[in-house]
Amino acid sequence: MIHQEAFQRYVRSEAFLAPLGLPAGTEIPFASLGRGEYNANFRFIHPRTGEPLVLRVNTGSQMHLPHQIAYEFSALTDLLPTGRTPRPLFYDDSRTVLPYGTLVMTWLPGRHLRYEADMGAAAEILADIHALPVPEGTRLLRPRRPAESIYRECLDMAAHYFAWPEADREICRLLEALVREVGRLPLAEPSPAPTAIVSTELNSGNFLINPGDRSYLVDWEKPVISEPAQDLGHFLAPTTTFWKTDTILSPEDMGNFLRRYKAAAGGRFDTGALSRRLPLYLTVTCLRGVTWCAMALVEYAGPDRAITNADTLAKLRQYLSEDFLTHILETYVRRDFLRGWRDR
Repeated sequence: MIHQEAFQRYVRSEAFLAPLGLPAGTEIPFASLGRGEYNANFRFIHPRTGEPLVLRVNTGSQMHLPHQIAYEFSALTDLLPTGRTPRPLFYDDSRTVLPYGTLVMTWLPGRHLRYEADMGAAAEILADIHALPVPEGTRLLRPRRPAESIYRECLDMAAHYFAWPEADREICRLLEALVREVGRLPLAEPSPAPTAIVSTELNSGNFLINPGDRSYLVDWEKPVISEPAQDLGHFLAPTTTFWKTDTILSPEDMGNFLRRYKAAAGGRFDTGALSRRLPLYLTVTCLRGVTWCAMALVEYAGPDRAITNADTLAKLRQYLSEDFLTHILETYVRRDFLRGWRDR
């Protein structure tokens, strides 16, 4: 838990105020913007400039990085030319006053994405981001075989659940079947696709949509250098769309989105391999979604978790139900869900 007393000491300290050009002890009101599993976000107004800003407090790393907040700052710096992401002002990884890394960035307007109305906006955002040439000297990780890397991550996450004394035997059986089936896919197959900065975290709550105006993508906690199909597979997968909504996209929905995305790319980068590569990433993303939930459920049962969320806990249990896991196994892993448009 982020203790209020420590938080207040930090936001009055020189470490936070000096980079903003403010004297120590300046009082600033903060409003909660919500929290994820490893981050809490707070909105505030700069007392001198009137600019709305965000203070992001990081409590852990899904990527097991020792300097998670520095990694996110570096990603946002790389992404600035796209105009689709927050502008980072500074980060503080000293962890002296507050035992967590912090990042200050610009606040951006917008509502969360609605799958029934905003797929075109999402296609444009992702195309603009993927069109950005990978900056020379970027600090972002570059997995040699991204799909295989996701699969290895899934094995590690599933192992947490398998070793948990409270693990459900039937859920273990279904997870083992998923791991076995996905492991048979050509995960290490080389890809002809160009590389780009990919988010890897594309649930609806990370989009800020402004109909008729510019829209954005936030929460750059886990970006890597990979092929765009990794992002599209994550964006379209049922384990993503169902996380914050009750939406599961049909093959026709996915095909329509892919056509919009290619149109938005506008020839700025090669999209020729997308239709062939997307099914692989869609399937391995489904495995990642449920194994992450398995690991997270074990973490939620522990006594030392810094951030907890009742809605998240309810969704974890829903994903780790026999019905949901069986649906993922039979519909997205054992069957060619995207047959009919994958070769277009």
